[in-house]
Amino acid sequence: MRMPWRATAAQAEVPVVDQEQRDEKADASFDKEANASQPRALDNDSEEFTPNAQDGVKKIEATTTVWSKRDLIIAYILIWLIMFVDSMQQGATGSLTAYVTSDFYQHSLTGYTSTMSSIIGGVLKLPLAKVLDIFGRPQGFMLMVAFMVLGLIMMAACNDVQVYAAAQIFYWVGYNGLSYTLGIFVADTSSLKNRGFMYAYISSPYIATVWIAGPLATAFLNGPGWRWCFGAFAIITVAITLPLYFLFQLNYKKAVKRGIIVPTKSNRTFMESVKYYAIEFDVGGLFLVMGGLVFFLLPFNLYSYQEGQWKSPLVISFFIIGGLMLIAFALFEKYYAAKTFIPYSLLLDRTVIGACILSAVLFVSWYIWHSYFFSFLQVVNGVSVTEATYILNIYSIGSCFFSFIVGIAIRWTGRFKWIALYFGVPVTILGVGLLIHFRQPDVNIGYIVMTQIFIAFAGGACVITEQIAVMAATDHQYVAVVLALEGMFSSIGGGIGSSIATAVWTGVFPKRLAEYLPPESQGALQDIYAQLTVQMSYAKGTPTRIAIERAYSDAQKYMNIGGTAILILAIPAVMMWRDIKVKDFKQVKGRVI
Repeated sequence: MRMPWRATAAQAEVPVVDQEQRDEKADASFDKEANASQPRALDNDSEEFTPNAQDGVKKIEATTTVWSKRDLIIAYILIWLIMFVDSMQQGATGSLTAYVTSDFYQHSLTGYTSTMSSIIGGVLKLPLAKVLDIFGRPQGFMLMVAFMVLGLIMMAACNDVQVYAAAQIFYWVGYNGLSYTLGIFVADTSSLKNRGFMYAYISSPYIATVWIAGPLATAFLNGPGWRWCFGAFAIITVAITLPLYFLFQLNYKKAVKRGIIVPTKSNRTFMESVKYYAIEFDVGGLFLVMGGLVFFLLPFNLYSYQEGQWKSPLVISFFIIGGLMLIAFALFEKYYAAKTFIPYSLLLDRTVIGACILSAVLFVSWYIWHSYFFSFLQVVNGVSVTEATYILNIYSIGSCFFSFIVGIAIRWTGRFKWIALYFGVPVTILGVGLLIHFRQPDVNIGYIVMTQIFIAFAGGACVITEQIAVMAATDHQYVAVVLALEGMFSSIGGGIGSSIATAVWTGVFPKRLAEYLPPESQGALQDIYAQLTVQMSYAKGTPTRIAIERAYSDAQKYMNIGGTAILILAIPAVMMWRDIKVKDFKQVKGRVI
């Protein structure tokens, strides 16, 4: 593993040379970089910038070198507040979608909106990682804030569902990017041994906001209206995010004044700048990987709209094109890229591969067993909307809470692999496997709650450890990139899982309904299949309701079996990880947690 290079005492005392000497000694491409900076000793430990690091990484390392303990504490308070507002905002605004589309009497675009915003928001983490590395963390942070605020303003002002659909894409790109950027901030300002705990800390607002979002949305609907909800959060988002941006920028300027980092201006022409940034962003590699992922993921969400479904020429061609582009990406990065998006050695690193596979497998399983869970709780278990929401929120609360325990365990032992291998993955398999038996009519709802607690605690362990795994496999320079890569595997897993769930549901539920419904209800089969309200209109204990519950249970049984079976792949995925002791090396620079 590459370890951060530590300068000797003699090297640390060498003074900063003037611009002419730097230009003679630096690499030619490095000389021309816009806002380029020269490395020098950072602190009393004589550490230098991460070798070969790009400007964004150097800037954050210089920032954390000069800021005080007070600034570090303020930064984490601001990050927590931003996460609190964003999680509350996401829950409240998400609850209003049905009311927005109902006001316009149009629902046809909402499915496509969800699909496109999910895919676009996922793949754009890749170029965002390069923005963070080349231009800086605060710049990427504010770019994502701008996307999110633009989306909120468009939703507040929209007069038709088409504009609302476009606004959703801007919003989700910003929201996902903002959460990702805050995660990079935490990685930049915490040691590996404490990073799991700090990730748990910034996730903790979800424990509270799951209870706030619903009443808040209701208050806006019953009061000024849904437009004011979007407009209010547009203003609040700007107000809550700007202080963190200024905190980082002020400390960066402090580092410049102290001479720790020396900005220089480029003398390149416009075309030279285009060529330079094309190389820095690895435009060829990004085009291939982003295009490949879009072509690969879209069929999983759109196949049901095509005649012939999986046999549709469009679906088949999308899969072929996507697969070829992803293969071309790997070959391009190895043989042709002037500057690789991610080192080829990392693409083949067993810890990185194993963590990405675990991420994909968990999302495949989640989308298989979790799809239609809300409807199942209402129809089969007969719970109210509020009660069903509470049960669904068990995962958010439990996983966030248990993440703290996982973070403490990583700090105490200095290792993370054992947590995933001996607790996270086995307990996840246990929880999902128990659903096969307990998601049946006449089973006490308490058993389902028990399985959700198992899955929540295990999920908190798996998510934290897989993120620590990809970061521990590299140095500070590639932290943003490997986290983006891990996120992309989550998107792939989600697309595959949702398509499997849809295929099982459409293949099993209507057939079982036709088989179980009494003769007097056969004429209403299509309405029962299509509408949750019709399903619940039949009283509990009537022959028709019993038939509907049996059909639900049959479909859910196959979905739970599929969700459990795919989790078996998580065991070898974790076994692939190197048993890295995170106390053994220092990845980040300066004053960190």
